[in-house]
Amino acid sequence: MPRLSLTMKEGTVVQWLKKEGDMVKKGEPLVEVLSEKATYEVEAPASGVLRKILAEEGMDVPVAGTLGIITAPDEELPEIEVAAAPPAVEAEEAVAVPERKVEERIERRIIASPAAKRLAMEHSIDLTQIRGSGPDGRIVEEDVRGLIEEMRTRPRVREVIPLTGIRKTAAERVSLSAQTAPQSTITMEVDMSNAAKLRERVGVSYTDMLVKAVAKALTEHPIINSTLEREQIKIFADVNIGVAVATEMGLIVPVIHNANGKSLTEISSTLRKLVEKAKQRKLAKEELTGGTFTITNLGMYGVDVFTPIINPPETAILGVGRVAEKPMAVDGQMVVRPVMQLSLTFDHRVVDGAPAAEFLQKLKQKLESPETLLA
Repeated sequence: MPRLSLTMKEGTVVQWLKKEGDMVKKGEPLVEVLSEKATYEVEAPASGVLRKILAEEGMDVPVAGTLGIITAPDEELPEIEVAAAPPAVEAEEAVAVPERKVEERIERRIIASPAAKRLAMEHSIDLTQIRGSGPDGRIVEEDVRGLIEEMRTRPRVREVIPLTGIRKTAAERVSLSAQTAPQSTITMEVDMSNAAKLRERVGVSYTDMLVKAVAKALTEHPIINSTLEREQIKIFADVNIGVAVATEMGLIVPVIHNANGKSLTEISSTLRKLVEKAKQRKLAKEELTGGTFTITNLGMYGVDVFTPIINPPETAILGVGRVAEKPMAVDGQMVVRPVMQLSLTFDHRVVDGAPAAEFLQKLKQKLESPETLLA
């Protein structure tokens, strides 16, 4: 398993492109591997025969762990390599333990009455799950009946989904974000009337305009475009905007690099390509790394306001709600306008409420006067 990023600890085998016994050439795509939020094709390190696949599809393998064995056509399969495969060895050793010895160990560890053992056997209950209420922790029949009754009231499990790949990475990142950064969220309402007109005229999406507006606002409020590292606030020179994309495998955040140097139409074209590649799991490593700020949009699901979680090591994230018609007062008159709610979550160790509000206010101004986005 190659190390495909600086933070990578393990990868998931997605699909083998060759079968055992197939001839392979050095540099030929051999196996697809999922690392953090991207799928990569791992090339064959040598020419020969794919003699043995040790890591089946769906398995998590640590960096430098063995995926498979390639040998010369006339070379015997190295016994030392096969014996070193952790899953095979552990499975064989577990099966090799005599059943009687396992039972003896359990008997010595668990004290239960004959009636409790009989009832547990009838209902296929593992006695290690029960804490006995009898003398010296002895499990009695009532203890087993109590567990049986509890099991009857538990909700049934329809499906078990392993927490692996992208979902596992996302879980680790949001947990890290919640544990390390004191997060605060502010919201602001934006009149999208002019943005709606520009959208029809130029043929860009609201998300395209948001990326451009955020890029411009970050250049004027650089503290938002920063990270906290070893008690130092580092302000990024680059403005790289990540846009969260929902895929079948989970949430992926492709990055538009140097968004402040791109025109609105360039951002629109780049974003369309990134979203398509994300859904096809074809994003390159550099298209998923280097983000300095993230935008996540739930407006297409009818969501008005939500609290996004910062994508570490960034300092802030923008949550975008739907564009909905709402009555509002304009010059003393009650009118109906398309309105969007923006939610900015920021790391309070780096940014205070006032500068965060100023950034959001600047973003609101740019979206309500979207002609400035064409410059």
